[in-house]
Amino acid sequence: MRWTAVLALALLCAGCAGTDGVGEAAAPPASASAVPALPPVPGIEAEVVRQRTDVPVPGQVHVRVTDTGDRPFTVTALAIDALGFAPLPPTGLSAAFEPGRTIALRTAYGAPDCAAPAGPPAARLTVVWPDGAVEELRVPLAGDDLDVVHREECAVAGVRAVADVGLTGLAPAGDAVTGTVVLTRVGDDERAVTVLDARRSVVLGVAVEGLPLELGPGEQRTSAPVAFTPASCEPHVLAETKQPFMFPLSVALGEAEPVPVPLPVDEAQQGVLWELVRRVCG
Repeated sequence: MRWTAVLALALLCAGCAGTDGVGEAAAPPASASAVPALPPVPGIEAEVVRQRTDVPVPGQVHVRVTDTGDRPFTVTALAIDALGFAPLPPTGLSAAFEPGRTIALRTAYGAPDCAAPAGPPAARLTVVWPDGAVEELRVPLAGDDLDVVHREECAVAGVRAVADVGLTGLAPAGDAVTGTVVLTRVGDDERAVTVLDARRSVVLGVAVEGLPLELGPGEQRTSAPVAFTPASCEPHVLAETKQPFMFPLSVALGEAEPVPVPLPVDEAQQGVLWELVRRVCG
């Protein structure tokens, strides 16, 4: 069974490169290395990181800003400026820095542009100096977490451009909830789409009947029964989980390596699954 990527408490990196499948749809037309690097900003360094708390929140990362100089400053706004991501307006904040101090600032990134390279990124900072002067700075962003995000999200987008993955018909069934996983072809791409595996969440197990589930060339729709069962009734697990309904499906497009695609669970379906946990766990 081909399972090459796992989600850390959910989704981890899935590459876009390849000669067949996702790589053809999502590969950027030019190398990020062809884009000139930004010059350093004296006294300020920045690094992009995706913390565990960021994984459950779409479009969120942290930027670690460090005062490497010899004078304090205050950051009042922050935005990520990166090829391969739609620009967003700055996030207003107030973070006071002293020499040597590092603060991780939560911020948003825009929707990935899968036809563009993913770097090199910068942090756009609004900085207020001790004399009251305000300066807009573009600080180079160290770290490769944005590259990882770009590859992950473009890999998933490549699969979804060929077939929609859906979940329908959830209903209680004793100590389980049953439903149907549905693959529906979209567009004119006739490559096979195959669900090879399904992984549980922290709270719920998932079993898709009869895997692999393949949407063959020329087929418009296929489906398979699915059952959800409680995987843990530990109170601290139920209270602390950030992704109770993250079920990564290992999906291969044509002969390409599989990528993890989250099974979509809407708000009403989440309610049915939470009721299962309450019913079984008491």
